[in-house]
Amino acid sequence: MECKEARSHLIDRSRDTLAAPLRAALEAHLADCAACRHEAAADRELSILLEHRLPRRSAPASLHRTLRARWGGGRSGLAGRVARRASAVSLGAALALVAVMAWRTRAPDQSMLAEAVNDHLRVLYSQRPLEVESGGMHQVKPWFEGRLDFAPATAFSGDDEFPLQGGLVSYFVDRKAATFVFKRRLHVITLFVFPPEGLHWPVLGTRPIGAARGSLETLRGFHVLLWRQGDMGYALVSDVNEADLFALGAKIVGP
Repeated sequence: MECKEARSHLIDRSRDTLAAPLRAALEAHLADCAACRHEAAADRELSILLEHRLPRRSAPASLHRTLRARWGGGRSGLAGRVARRASAVSLGAALALVAVMAWRTRAPDQSMLAEAVNDHLRVLYSQRPLEVESGGMHQVKPWFEGRLDFAPATAFSGDDEFPLQGGLVSYFVDRKAATFVFKRRLHVITLFVFPPEGLHWPVLGTRPIGAARGSLETLRGFHVLLWRQGDMGYALVSDVNEADLFALGAKIVGP
């Protein structure tokens, strides 16, 4: 099941009206797709707000029109579902839609950050994290050919400060990623390279990373350096200090 189809069934899933085979396929997709699980959580919170928590006073027609104009317009996903429900909700529920949509807009930034940290932890705790061990980038990078539908671009092959350990194919949010593993003394640093389109990025450009600009976020004690360069997205994750992470990022970006 693809993401678009899965999200079209979320309302029926919450109402428990899906046929057993379709529900099983949807649950299997949600188990593997963090982005759709986020959509399901947002939809569940919306349903709770509309059905249980809010007073039943009629919303003015002007507010209905505003909601429909802002989030209707043929949009799919949660925004479309919000707009389709707007004509039947109470005043409190209509106002709550604004808060739900604001939460939904902000959350993917945090979700992308959490995904980077979780993927880094999978590398750390895997019994065999590397699918190809390093003899240098000239060995690791060609290994990805035929395993990805894009060419992971990086200008850095590892050095004495940041030796390249190897690589593997993993997933970043809902897409395949080329994953490179570096070391800095006793610290593991994971680089994810992936197609960037369709992701809800945080505001980039706030921090210089060599010739590029990106953002630095911190979650659960791990730093995540995010940037876009050319037609690729990059996430560099580690508990190493910020200065070392920026130094490695600048080498990856290149001159």
